[in-house]
Amino acid sequence: MPECMQCGQVANFKTNSNIPIDKIAIALNSNLKKSIRIISAEEVEERFHSRLTCKKKTYRYIINNSEFSSAIYRNLETHIPQKLNVEKMKEAAKYFEGEHDFKAFKASGTSSKSSVRTIYKAKVTEMPNNRIYIELTGNGFLYNMVRIIAGTLVDIGLEKIEPEDIKKIIESKDRKLAGKTLPPQGLYLLNVEYD
Repeated sequence: MPECMQCGQVANFKTNSNIPIDKIAIALNSNLKKSIRIISAEEVEERFHSRLTCKKKTYRYIINNSEFSSAIYRNLETHIPQKLNVEKMKEAAKYFEGEHDFKAFKASGTSSKSSVRTIYKAKVTEMPNNRIYIELTGNGFLYNMVRIIAGTLVDIGLEKIEPEDIKKIIESKDRKLAGKTLPPQGLYLLNVEYD
């Protein structure tokens, strides 16, 4: 199941350690819980910040669209048993691409000054075993934005709204018109890109 188990999580820290850079991952992993693993480490410039200097992020949201939920993957995906119209979801995803004010897709209490973001790529893919992947690549995301977009695409898949309604929802800037915030189970940060 999720091949993105080793996803694009990036963190940075400052240290005065004498441990060679090629041994940092081994040293840290020996002191971390088994649920957290460092894959690699590299030295970066002093001003580097893993979140603030990022140019693009790609998120994936995984939906199990089979009749029954999975016992094994229950915390790694969201189960939606009603059959989703994936073709309509694919069509709707394209409306998210470009620079837009995503105010309708941000959670209340978001501290961001601007809700304008650019989505470079929005894609819905039907996978084996009744899984649906929603992938979004953008220059940044508002709090819960990916989960709200995924919830809105589920409404499209359930044929509660039409793909072209996405344009109207974006233009409205009204959170009440977008779909519900889907649960965190199924959300993965896949990739982070820097200059």
